[in-house]
Amino acid sequence: MSHKNNDDLQRQASENTLGLNPVIGLRRKDLLTSARMVLGQAIRQPLHSAKHVAHFGLELKNVIFGRSALQPESDDRRFNDPAWSQNPLYRRYLQTYLAWRKELHDWIDTSNLSDQDISRGHFVINLMTEAMAPTNSAANPAAVKRFFETGGKSLLDGLSNLAKDMVHNGGMPSQVNMEAFEVGKNLGTSEGAVVFRNDVLELIQYQPITEQVHARPLLVVPPQINKFYVFDLSPEKSLARFCLRSNLQTFIVSWRNPTKAQREWGLSTYIDALKEAVDVILAITGSKDLNMLGACSGGITCTALLGHYAALGETKVNALTLLVSVLDTTLDNQVALFVDEQTLETAKRHSYQAGVLEGRDMAKVFAWMRPNDLIWNYWVNNYLLGNEPPVFDILFWNNDTTRLPAAFHGDLIEMFKSNPLTRADALEVCGTPIDLKKVTADIYSLAGTTDHITPWQSCYRSAQLFGGNVEFVLSNSGHIQSILNPPGNPKARYMTGSELPTLASEWQENAHKHTDSWWLHWQAWIAARSGELKKAPTRLGNKSYPAGEASPGTYVHER
Repeated sequence: MSHKNNDDLQRQASENTLGLNPVIGLRRKDLLTSARMVLGQAIRQPLHSAKHVAHFGLELKNVIFGRSALQPESDDRRFNDPAWSQNPLYRRYLQTYLAWRKELHDWIDTSNLSDQDISRGHFVINLMTEAMAPTNSAANPAAVKRFFETGGKSLLDGLSNLAKDMVHNGGMPSQVNMEAFEVGKNLGTSEGAVVFRNDVLELIQYQPITEQVHARPLLVVPPQINKFYVFDLSPEKSLARFCLRSNLQTFIVSWRNPTKAQREWGLSTYIDALKEAVDVILAITGSKDLNMLGACSGGITCTALLGHYAALGETKVNALTLLVSVLDTTLDNQVALFVDEQTLETAKRHSYQAGVLEGRDMAKVFAWMRPNDLIWNYWVNNYLLGNEPPVFDILFWNNDTTRLPAAFHGDLIEMFKSNPLTRADALEVCGTPIDLKKVTADIYSLAGTTDHITPWQSCYRSAQLFGGNVEFVLSNSGHIQSILNPPGNPKARYMTGSELPTLASEWQENAHKHTDSWWLHWQAWIAARSGELKKAPTRLGNKSYPAGEASPGTYVHER
């Protein structure tokens, strides 16, 4: 694989990796129903359909005679090969495809279907037309060139890769060479030790690397559906190491990968486990409180914990950082396109029958919601070009999914349905009602402009739910790249604003733009809330909680 192609796949991986959303609703039945609806519409509106067929015929005539102005979108990298624009046959092949796709979308867009059915129709048409893109066929000029360059070996290699994926990857194109990485060897290598373990989590304390540390420690809480080492990938993009370099006493939770034996673990189970971890950290560091950082569903869990503490009148958390976390679950994007009452109830029933929700199943669902980025790119790379899957740490983590216990999955679905965090006392955890207006800890809320899992406007509305001071920051990146965004990235940008007006668009219009990574902005924010500097401890844990298994611990290795 060329270095350029490798860079493209890595860029797309950073933008489209799976911050998995356990309430995404997309069933085969829903797709088939929408497909039948699209086909039926051609019969129900014959004149409308005939008009668009005629229009397609006119455009096809322009294509044949070389008069068509159709060309792919400027950011569509599938057609970057010069043959698509310079070779007359390839150009006509491409323009025929573009004319067909455009006419289908125009036809459904001007039909008499409801707005929701039109959106679903567009989705189904996208699935079909993207699968039939010229670049996915053996006629792809890059594949043809590769065939002749390798004397036919690329074809044999592609067939071999296809056979492996049929046997070992459920027929999906592999996104990464899973044998190239090992957690604890070349991922998750920051020095530390497990200082506490219960049935739900391991608590890892990291070895300070500065002579002094802030008195108030930091607890990092990852999402339950992904493994924690996203915060500690390669040294240059390790948020854990950045925290250590910033004089922070850093602890990270490593969630246990549940089986059907843990099917009854719910949100309160995870909060009770976190409460134990908080008490251990305070005992080890001697601090009366700590700061927390939660990402995605880990941010939901942290928020519920703070609401629980507020109900009890406890102040064990001084400040909370939320990364790409949606608390107000009013979604109006493609994530919720096929979500309805029946879909959610079916999802709950399925997970309760299985005992768990499999992360790999969610990964497949999400991949089909962004097929160009998460399926067909790898189809071309692995099968048509005969290349090995990329070697990329983010992709390895992305494919190293875990499971959710059925009860917790059900809790998340109920939260999605009833949106309880937007109303006082509508959610109860660990025996206490939650009112986020009573949470007065300082909040740092980060979102990404191109995040399609937790849209930034939803994160913005979520940040307005708290009763204390909130710093909202918008990064120019997607779901995972919002987190893995170390200083020095020349393309990194972020926005800040001192006020939180009701409308997200108004905030964005008046926000201040900054270059470089938001990490540096957060570093100053968290330092101001981490207390005085003191001499760094020389050993991890204490007598009551001695250092045990070296990081990354044992739970991270569970399959």
